Amino acid sequence: MISLPRLCRAFVVALIGALIGAMGLASPAAAQVDQCAPPGIESASALPTNLAKAATGPGADKYTTATVKPLDSIDITALGLITPGTLTVGTLSDAPPSICINSAGQFTGFDNELLRAVADRLGLRINFVGTEFSGLLAQVASRRFDVGSSSITTTDARRQTVGFTNGYDFGYFSLVVPTGSPIKGFGDLAPGQRIGVVQGTVQESYVIDTLHLQPVKFPDYNTVYASLKTRQIDAWVAPSQQASGTVQPGDPAQIIENTFSLDNFVAWAVAKENQPLIDALNSGLDAVIADGTWARLYTEWVPRALPPGWKPGSKAAPLPQLPDFDAIAAENQTEAPAAAGPKSTLSYLKDAFLNWDLYKQAIPDLLKTGLPNTLLLTASAAVIGLVLGMALAVAGISRHRWLRWPARVYTDIFRGLPEVVIILLIGLGVGPVVGGLTGNNPYPLGIAALGLMAAAYVGEIFRSGIQSVDPGQLEASRALGFSYSTSMQLVVVPQGVRRVLPALMNQFISLLKASSLVYFLGLVANQRELFQVGRDLNAQTGNLSPLVAAGLLYLALTVPLTHLVNYIDNRLRRGRPPGQEDPLELSTSQEMI
Repeated sequence: MISLPRLCRAFVVALIGALIGAMGLASPAAAQVDQCAPPGIESASALPTNLAKAATGPGADKYTTATVKPLDSIDITALGLITPGTLTVGTLSDAPPSICINSAGQFTGFDNELLRAVADRLGLRINFVGTEFSGLLAQVASRRFDVGSSSITTTDARRQTVGFTNGYDFGYFSLVVPTGSPIKGFGDLAPGQRIGVVQGTVQESYVIDTLHLQPVKFPDYNTVYASLKTRQIDAWVAPSQQASGTVQPGDPAQIIENTFSLDNFVAWAVAKENQPLIDALNSGLDAVIADGTWARLYTEWVPRALPPGWKPGSKAAPLPQLPDFDAIAAENQTEAPAAAGPKSTLSYLKDAFLNWDLYKQAIPDLLKTGLPNTLLLTASAAVIGLVLGMALAVAGISRHRWLRWPARVYTDIFRGLPEVVIILLIGLGVGPVVGGLTGNNPYPLGIAALGLMAAAYVGEIFRSGIQSVDPGQLEASRALGFSYSTSMQLVVVPQGVRRVLPALMNQFISLLKASSLVYFLGLVANQRELFQVGRDLNAQTGNLSPLVAAGLLYLALTVPLTHLVNYIDNRLRRGRPPGQEDPLELSTSQEMI
């Protein structure tokens, strides 16, 4: 008979083998467009002519500084950096071409490459950390990051939370709809329509405060665009850079109208009280404008005409010398590709989930980066959950109220709050307090948050298991002379733990999947876990195959674990491998012969 552990190993080997085999046998697919690569001057676009009627150019600018400090007068030791000599930057990984992570696993995009050039002029190193936009400004304000880089429009409301540098870009909004939509402009948006926005962005504020509509909020740009292509939403109000970088020729979607941002320029966010760093970045920005670096990066990454009356940097910065994007766009203008026709269900599923070239690209990153980090997070948090959970279980059945009540309150709080709320509260609330101990590494905080959550559930599992043991077991051990604590340790607790092994394994599987939420605290590229690696590749290519590959690796971990615990449970209950003869029965039968 084949044992279950061998079956588990065979399952994993077969799963990975099937993936590799499919990659090798599949016919080469069309080359994927890396949406995080600089599109170059060939993609130049003119100032949009399909502007909404209410659109206006830049308004009165009351925030841009008149001048900047001379670059050679900046004291980099007085910038209040988290790590002296290094800019710690919070950014995104899924909004090309402005902010994204490329196929080499490096954070890049126009915003980040420009900031890298500014840091170089200041003589600073730079460290990019991925996070979610919804928490970025709070993380900058709490000094988790020195700088927030995410095409952030500088609204007055946001200036209540963080400070901003001078502007390095001035964006506008695009209205993206599915091909053939009856919506032809912002004026056609009406109540009852599903209008997608990314949560926390100025596009959300525009839809709510200006259009007086209630949008559908998404956590990232890739998810909202995927929902638009499958017609789960009727329209997407997007930053122009993300819309032009995401909508690819042949996609069942189109940009139909644009409007200028009604707020202000795009800038880097800095803690309000850190004026020396704001001044330094402003000086560096003027320097890269003067030496032509800004114009070169702008031309490589977001080649489009600037709105009349606006330029980057301080008011004293020179006007960047840019190519004639209007003329280049007119020269390169070609007939728009035919709109993609409706696909059959099978064809859609194949294109969305079964791109073998992307599996081949995703698997090495998932195994090299995602898998070790997922296992590290899960195993470390599981140890905390087991130790603290057992303490909670013992306290929960104690005869002393001063032990029972705290255990009950702890369990109610950590089981009642959503996982992401606990992670953000610990990461953003406790993080700044213990930053000196953790080195501002999110891993210890993430592990602590996951472990504290797991302990609440594990404690209840242990408590139910212990209380399910027949009271006669404890009474019998006490009658034999064991103390209460010894009886619990040697008789009751082992039986209780054995009874709840399947429930414990279910909790560890949930913990494995919850490890992906640590990304909210901000991770450098080599700290990403399975889900985030798959998600970043999904953002680069616009295809769901990398996420499917990540899902298969989750299955390769969870399915064998489930069968393994069942096997161990059977062994513990039987006391011997299935099919092995009982030694007592064997000796009795021999004596009878």
